Amino acid sequence: MQLATVIGRATSTVKHPTLSGWRLLLVQPFGHGGKADGPPQLVIDRFGGGRGDTVMISSDGRTAREMVGADNTPARWHVLGLVD
Repeated sequence: MQLATVIGRATSTVKHPTLSGWRLLLVQPFGHGGKADGPPQLVIDRFGGGRGDTVMISSDGRTAREMVGADNTPARWHVLGLVD
C-alpha cells in the first residue's frame, strides 16, 4: 500500500476486455516528504479520483483480479481509497 497523487487519466480506444468500464488513472507514488517514489503508475479506479487527489494504491494483483472478476486481467495496480 502506498500514497500517490493523481496526475491524469488514461484514455484508450482499445482495452483488454477485463478492463471494460474501468476508469484508468495515471498516478505518481510518493514517499516521505512528498517526493516522487519511482515512475508514475497506471491504476484502475472505482472511486472516481481526479487530478490532484491523493489516493491509496496497491500492487496486489490478486485483489485487482478479484475486482475485475477475471484471472487473465493485465491489471495489477489499483486504488484502495481516496485520502481526505
